[in-house]
Amino acid sequence: MYKSAGEALSVVQSGHRVFVQGSAQTPLYLLRELAKRAAELRNVELNFITVHGDIELDKPEYEESFYINCMFVSQSVRQAVNEGRADYIPVFLSDIPDLFRRQMKIDVALVQVSPPDEHGYCSLGVSVDIARSAVNTATYIIAQINPRVPRTHGDSLVHIRRFGSMVYYEEELPEMDYGAKVGADELKIGRLIAGLVEDGSTLQMGIGTIPDAVLKSLNSHKNLGVHTEMCSDGIIDLFDMDIINNSQKKIHPNKTVTGFAVGTRRLYDYVDDNPAFVFLDIDYVNDPHVIRRNPKVVAINSAIEVDITGQVCADSIGTTQYSGIGGQMDFMRGAALSEGGKPIIALTSRTAKGVNRIVPFLKAGAGVVTTRGHIHYVITEYGVAYLFGKNLRQRAKELIDIAHPDDREMLEKACFERFHRF
Repeated sequence: MYKSAGEALSVVQSGHRVFVQGSAQTPLYLLRELAKRAAELRNVELNFITVHGDIELDKPEYEESFYINCMFVSQSVRQAVNEGRADYIPVFLSDIPDLFRRQMKIDVALVQVSPPDEHGYCSLGVSVDIARSAVNTATYIIAQINPRVPRTHGDSLVHIRRFGSMVYYEEELPEMDYGAKVGADELKIGRLIAGLVEDGSTLQMGIGTIPDAVLKSLNSHKNLGVHTEMCSDGIIDLFDMDIINNSQKKIHPNKTVTGFAVGTRRLYDYVDDNPAFVFLDIDYVNDPHVIRRNPKVVAINSAIEVDITGQVCADSIGTTQYSGIGGQMDFMRGAALSEGGKPIIALTSRTAKGVNRIVPFLKAGAGVVTTRGHIHYVITEYGVAYLFGKNLRQRAKELIDIAHPDDREMLEKACFERFHRF
């Protein structure tokens, strides 16, 4: 039933497009084994979103053999992208399944799954997101069977007859503890956001420390729901306290809906065979018209910098590509359309190195992920700015009020120069 990695990966040929499952399900063993074929391969295109761990194939020595063309720039490939050895495709997360179906033919998909059950079904584990569509459309699928992969409910099941080859290899999944990185400023932001969350709200949390800070601040709330592209450890305690119970949701009531999960082993064990969680295809999870069907959707996302008109850069530092568009706009729009919804951009007023993040102008080359037409709330440790329906000068004043105090005089001068009054 099982093949060696070398035998299974022999199907990959020069010029193939290869999908790699991401997040905590990144099949690192298969990637390490594929690297051993570098001398005989040329221009194998690798497509993925966020990958975790050392994927090996991003190193300079593999540049002629493997071409990374990713749809989100994670830490594992950031250096390769910014050195010009890899490329980035700007795309809404919800649109990627359509790319696979209509435009980007996948020759081989590399996935990491749970062992088959008595009916022959394996689980895509904690990364269903775009992997579901990749599996549905790929010509050939190679599965790394790993007993450390949790069995999740929803769109995650794949029968073994769909796999061209199966390779058995046990290894721990990559872990990320966002809660351990929460600092005093993030907690202040978390409390401010918690003050905007009404009982019965449906939450979406982006990636990073601020979403976990929000979850730490919701202990007195009731009947919260979750419909999110990703989730982390922060939701577990709220589940155990029955604060998150999904009882007020209009779609998928009593279920937490997510596309993927990244956290510690505690999270992976918590979602294992847990019917309260459904991991669904990202073109459904992130569809703004699906998101809006729940009332009081609170979408919490972060940014790299925000200019005084409300333009949000969340994917680059100037021309340096840092991450990607991801699902921020999917949920910002979905929350705005939800009855009583609140789309929120949250960021500390300065970086850890003291660089201001409320700025007169975005850095040259910076990417706008959320436009000033879509922005509603911006929150820093200094307060809440509500921008929707405000003119440019009013927006500037709102944002200056929540900027770092040492940056406000500079921002006021920039506002006056731009709008001729303040």
